[in-house]
This record gives sequence, C-alpha cells and structure tokens, in this order.
Amino acid sequence: MSEISTKPYLIRAIFQWCTDQGLTPYIAVAVDRHTMVPRQFVQDGQIVLNISPDATQSLTMGNELIAFQARFSGVAQNISVPIENVAAIYARENGHGMAFEVSEIPAVEQGGDGSESDAKPVGLAPQADLPDESLEPSKGVRSHLKLVK
Repeated sequence: MSEISTKPYLIRAIFQWCTDQGLTPYIAVAVDRHTMVPRQFVQDGQIVLNISPDATQSLTMGNELIAFQARFSGVAQNISVPIENVAAIYARENGHGMAFEVSEIPAVEQGGDGSESDAKPVGLAPQADLPDESLEPSKGVRSHLKLVK
C-alpha cells in the first residue's frame, strides 16, 4: 500500500486556521490541462483563487482534488484543481501559510493560431470583470510561506 501524501491534510489545516482566525484563505495554483479555472485570469501558468466560504459554494477539499463553484461577473462557474497543482495556501491579510513543491507542469497547450487547443475546460467562458478581489492577492504577502517537499 502506498503512503498517502500529507499535502491535502496540510492544505485543509491551513484553510481551517484561516477561517478560524477570520482570515481569507487563498490558493496559488499551477495551471495545466487538468485544472478547470477561468483561463483569462491565468498569468505565467499560475492563478490565485480565493477559497473562503464567502467566495465559494459547495467547496470540497479531498485528497486528490479541490472543487467548488465561484461567481465570475455574476455567473457561477465550476472550479476544479488537482491537489498536486496547489503551489501554496495562505491568508490574504498577512501572508501566513505554506508553499508546496509542484512537479514540473507543462504549459497550457496552444493551438497554431495562439489560441488554447483542447486544454480549455468546457463551460468557462471569458468574463470581463471579477467580484471583489476573488483572484487578486495582496501585493507582497507571501513572505511568510514555508516550502514543504
């Protein structure tokens, strides 16, 4: 029997700590073809998501996947992030949290015309604006993260 990773347990623990402290938990995610997120907000192969109870519905944090619904421009969208793609979880307000080593993730595949090929998940249409700070982290808040291998 193979050993189960501690990563999903640590993510859930930091999430619980953030919510218990009244802080806003954010996750930084390395995006690949298995990651269902609004692609227009991906920068340098990464996206930061607010996973607070106020920003999500039906949040599930399992050992393999984090899944929830979030609104973008008033439209509910399904978000799905493999645990192995989570690069960090931290509190927006003070930057306290934990960073994780993420194995090399190939860049999102591009079509010949520069558009994404089959990598873009179905149902995630581009949206013009975001709800209050749902994806934007505060600047300079990651200074307290500890890398876990």
